[in-house]
Amino acid sequence: MAKELKDLTKRADNYSQWYNELVVKADLAEQSAVRGCMVIKPYGYAIWEKMQRQLDDMFKATGHVNAYFPLLIPKSFLSREADHVEGFAKECAVVTHYRLKTDPDGQGVVVDPAARLEEELIIRPTSETIIWNTYRNWIKSYRDLPILCNQWANVLRWEMRTRLFLRTAEFLWQEGHTAHATKEEALEEAKRMLNVYADFAEKFMAVPVIKGVKSANERFAGALDTFTIEAMMQDGKALQSGTSHFLGQNFAKAFDVKFINKNNELEYVWATSWGVSTRLMGALIMTHSDDNGLVLPPRLAPIQVVIVPVYKSLDQLAEIDAKVAPIVEKLKAMGISVKYDNADNKRPGFKFADYELKGVPVRLVLGARDIEKGTIEVMRRDTLEKSEASIEGIEAHVAALLDEIQENIYAKALKFREEKTTTVETYEEFKEKIEEGGFILAHWDGTPETEEKIKDETKATIRCIPLDGDKTPGKCMVTGKPSAQRVIFARSY
Repeated sequence: MAKELKDLTKRADNYSQWYNELVVKADLAEQSAVRGCMVIKPYGYAIWEKMQRQLDDMFKATGHVNAYFPLLIPKSFLSREADHVEGFAKECAVVTHYRLKTDPDGQGVVVDPAARLEEELIIRPTSETIIWNTYRNWIKSYRDLPILCNQWANVLRWEMRTRLFLRTAEFLWQEGHTAHATKEEALEEAKRMLNVYADFAEKFMAVPVIKGVKSANERFAGALDTFTIEAMMQDGKALQSGTSHFLGQNFAKAFDVKFINKNNELEYVWATSWGVSTRLMGALIMTHSDDNGLVLPPRLAPIQVVIVPVYKSLDQLAEIDAKVAPIVEKLKAMGISVKYDNADNKRPGFKFADYELKGVPVRLVLGARDIEKGTIEVMRRDTLEKSEASIEGIEAHVAALLDEIQENIYAKALKFREEKTTTVETYEEFKEKIEEGGFILAHWDGTPETEEKIKDETKATIRCIPLDGDKTPGKCMVTGKPSAQRVIFARSY
């Protein structure tokens, strides 16, 4: 067994340490020289690329196009929408100068005090302001609407407590920004993109999510409504995995974006924004992985199948190479990513442990004896079960197995969430159950005061007001006042 695998902390011993170690040991990412910023390593970036490619296809299928907007935002732009600036002010990095010069004392370089900017520039924490200032030039009439833009970019939010993928100062994401002629169209767009995120999470990440709307305390700064997908990690904590915001006319008013409607009247444009980030990598890791390393859903695994030869001589290796070549060719023709690892610088045992650690869904092992028998060893990463299969037709067997693994890890995650979801009636019961982790369905009176009280006393927040499910009214577990429906509470990342 590889040393990296043996040294991995067990989830039951320290879940947080297990996660931190796994991200590094599986070659996904590492800390950089800049505090709070990470280096995404090639294997980790390959997973992100598959996520990005699939999401991009889904966005384009719903009529969206990609664009790119500046990294730097004039400080005055952030002052135009009061709630928005208040929400991000403490996280902004500010550019004040545009030039360095040689230190007169010979100590490298220093900021040139003569090169101070007339107006400071903010490294984007999000792009609503710069984009809506641009949209003012694009929109004059209802004929210019809707605008359905998305951008793939990086953003910077000055986080004090960081963790790889889950919360970093700089992170990669996509942000959609759309403009509409009516409130109804904008609301429909915000919900459509929430459904796109939910479909992606469940069908590709194999992560079950709950769709809902955020409470006023938890919604995006500057939004009228924030829709969210919430996932449960293996430690019972919630992870907000994607959000879609109905912005109303707030940003249109802040940047004076008006259009002539069909009745020849001037009115403000309606807006949405929506985004997911490399935080999805954290969701992927924490939902499925185990004490042996990553467990990747086949649809997002950079390597779906690895083939490892076991041999004692170069003649045996040549025989195995000849047998494997058509298998690799056929798997690739079926759209399956496959790696044949016949490198002689690592022993088979090390390779087994390494690919297990990296979550490769299917491992095939072939030796000289296997060729004689006409069989090949198959191991599936989700259950670690080994079996023998016929070399003849192995490609179809592998394709079916990949689908089975995808379905199995989703079903396992869904079962776990269901087992860790509790309904409570009283606040005392709530306080007891929240210590056990998981989602708690409880009645809440709808006030921010009660929400803050619960958060202060239990560290649990309202993850969302579910869009589906039981809408039965009741009484708030804290105040006894009327409650429209149960909401989902949890401790979260």
